[in-house]
Amino acid sequence: MSAEDTLFALSSGQGRAGVAVVRCSGPATAAAVRALAGDLPEPRRASLRALRHPGDGRVIDHGLVLWFPGPGSFTGEDMAEFQVHGGRAVLTALLEALASLPGLRLAEAGEFTRRAFDNGRLDLAAVEGLADLIDADTEAQRRQALAQAEGLLGRAVADWSARLTRILARVEAAIDFADEELPDELLPEAARDAEMLRSELVALLESPPTGERLREGLRVALLGPPNAGKSSLLNALARRDAAIVSERAGTTRDVVEVALDLGGYPLLLADTAGLRAAPEESNLDPVEAEGIRRSLARAEAADIKLLVFDAAEAAAPDPASFALLDRDSLVLWNKVDLVEGNLPDSLDGVPALSLSARSGAGLAELERRLLTLVEARFEHAGEAPLLTRARQRAAVADCAEALARAAQAGETALFAEDLRLALRALGRIVGRVDVEALLDIIFRDFCIGK
Repeated sequence: MSAEDTLFALSSGQGRAGVAVVRCSGPATAAAVRALAGDLPEPRRASLRALRHPGDGRVIDHGLVLWFPGPGSFTGEDMAEFQVHGGRAVLTALLEALASLPGLRLAEAGEFTRRAFDNGRLDLAAVEGLADLIDADTEAQRRQALAQAEGLLGRAVADWSARLTRILARVEAAIDFADEELPDELLPEAARDAEMLRSELVALLESPPTGERLREGLRVALLGPPNAGKSSLLNALARRDAAIVSERAGTTRDVVEVALDLGGYPLLLADTAGLRAAPEESNLDPVEAEGIRRSLARAEAADIKLLVFDAAEAAAPDPASFALLDRDSLVLWNKVDLVEGNLPDSLDGVPALSLSARSGAGLAELERRLLTLVEARFEHAGEAPLLTRARQRAAVADCAEALARAAQAGETALFAEDLRLALRALGRIVGRVDVEALLDIIFRDFCIGK
């Protein structure tokens, strides 16, 4: 692969469609447009053209052609779009025509975006946001991904990097130009500013991982004793038969997970094996014992636990399930259509709801209460979380650790080295470390090199 190659690919979805979009990007794009459409249309204005095969001149289709001269394009280089009818034969003929032109080749997955990154049109965080935008299933995910794709984190990193670069420039000046008349407060001010930045980053790291959860989906686990109706409840909430339902206890042996969109928020709802006594203390067969172990592991990892009990056993709930109650739980008395009388509205201080997965009674209230719990977890999601991936969080943590070491450095040279490492960690978030910016500040702020 080479940056001198001109790429082309279908950029809209596969299969039949009313309209399909084929993109072309690279130095031979203008020649490709002329070969197929006759001449270049006015930049950034759609022009209806007869697209002809460059070999024999036959008309492939009549479609819209858009011309985006670089560097003001998505990739930062010359680009064009061919908007044609979305039939397979039309697309096959158009792609074959492009492939026949010199210097053009079919793009690899993600290669257009890679060129945008290489040409400075997108930073790495924006690239990740664009990928998340394409994969977004819910409204909340769309909003968050769009903010990242538009450079939310990139702008924050640029601000942190600029501050850190100014701090490092002062320390470098104190080292390299010790004979010059520099302010006495140069190093103490640098240390104070570095500590202020470290405090901000630590506060960000200590905040709930809202961005990661919103991107991946909040983990909700259905837990409880065998035959309490967990699988039926999963199917009712998913509105499809995602799990096998049987009157026989212990049917569910493994975790069954479905993705839900609840009020625009993504959930990963997991049905788990019924809980009994601790596997090592019982005579369960090995498969069911392993299912219980996985259920307990899922309970440990869950953001919200829905503890499902048979309403007929409300007076004496299963001890193994009762042990999982905490502030992140909601108790569900299932099968209320088979019992008489009122059921407790709480269990050991945890709110409880009465419902029937089979008849649908109480399911609307469950969804409402579950949405309330989810919104509480994402109460700051409207502010567009800065960190949405573990990679980004790890880089910020590395920066904060380097700044903490810098505060303890006994020598100016060590102080400067830790600041460099902190700046490098920030650069990993957006995929760049700008050394020239450091030199510019040194010479501008301290008038060195006169």
